[in-house]
Amino acid sequence: MPRPGPQDLPRGFTFAAASCGLKTSGLDLAAIVSETPCTAAAMFTRNRVQAAPVVLSKDHLRRSRTRMTAIVVNSGNANCATGPSGYAASTQTAREAARQLKCAPDQILVCSTGVIGVPLKVGKILGALPALVRARKATAPAFAKVTRAIMTTDTRPKWAAEQFLIGGKSVRILGCTKGAGMIQPNMATMLAFIVTDAAITPKLLGSALRDAVDGAFNAITVDGDTSTNDTVAILANGASKARAIRGTTTDYAFFAEALAKVCRRLALAIVADGEGATRVIEIEVRGAKTERDAKTIARTIANSPLVKTALAGGDPNWGRILAAAGRAGVQFEPSRVGIDLAGARVCRNGLEVAFNERKLHRKMLSKYVPIRMDLRSGRATARIWTCDFTGDYVRINASYRT
Repeated sequence: MPRPGPQDLPRGFTFAAASCGLKTSGLDLAAIVSETPCTAAAMFTRNRVQAAPVVLSKDHLRRSRTRMTAIVVNSGNANCATGPSGYAASTQTAREAARQLKCAPDQILVCSTGVIGVPLKVGKILGALPALVRARKATAPAFAKVTRAIMTTDTRPKWAAEQFLIGGKSVRILGCTKGAGMIQPNMATMLAFIVTDAAITPKLLGSALRDAVDGAFNAITVDGDTSTNDTVAILANGASKARAIRGTTTDYAFFAEALAKVCRRLALAIVADGEGATRVIEIEVRGAKTERDAKTIARTIANSPLVKTALAGGDPNWGRILAAAGRAGVQFEPSRVGIDLAGARVCRNGLEVAFNERKLHRKMLSKYVPIRMDLRSGRATARIWTCDFTGDYVRINASYRT
């Protein structure tokens, strides 16, 4: 993937990353800063177990009335299940960042990712923050460092950018994300940060973010586990000088479309980098009675270990797909179902269709494999993206702490 360039950077934002010692090596602390207070929106995990930075950041959004200055994020430690000291660590991080940036503490979003249940050595963060804030730059290399600093088991950084015009002025949207395991978001992804130089009200920004998340981060799964730290946040500072986006105008439609594209690319990058994954799987369920039914079946197929291991071997074992759909808790008639694997029809009316197994096996070893299931029960459709399961997933997660 090419690196971000100057043309991708929204105006009025600076970036910095550093190594503060939370990881044994590499970048593990980052800051994304708007040079002026900006409009913000965010979505957080719905897991009942929520990390201290999630609790704090939700409170900061309320108290600041969605006016934010910066995001500070660490990797190497999730600061989750760490008790009052964990919340105090997130609070101290926000206060020190605010002191350095000369803003209110509740204008700082704090995020963490890494191991759950291990006390956060916040002193390392506090000691590194002054230099981190001083080092921030409005450059593509500085942003690229941020994309690496937020990684845990990721094998590569993930970012996406879009541009569009409002009244002849260019508006930019830039985002980065991390995530490879513990991925079945129930709001967003592990961590995703998006910045834009558009001018937009908090209500419209929140609406656009919710819609984008629903079609992107909430439509992916790697292993069916929802993280305790899931956060997606967007900052909009209006530095493009384009007219403010209002209501259901064409300007809003352009913005929402561009934001959806950025989120979709980020979400698919997570699936492609799933722990141990070798291919991306798109599961489309058609002909359901309701969209909820279609999503439920698609997600059940996507999370089936038997389906995912068959896909790892390029095995056109369509019976596993049909069986997974049957246990999703959704009413449908199996004798009406059709299934296509990698573009080849393998099941019609619930029965096998003759196909060239060797040829289909080769097609299923591609980096992208589509699965289509038609229930022929209604008109609703849903898509979910996932990846295959290989032995490397077990290896990575069997030794995550050690």
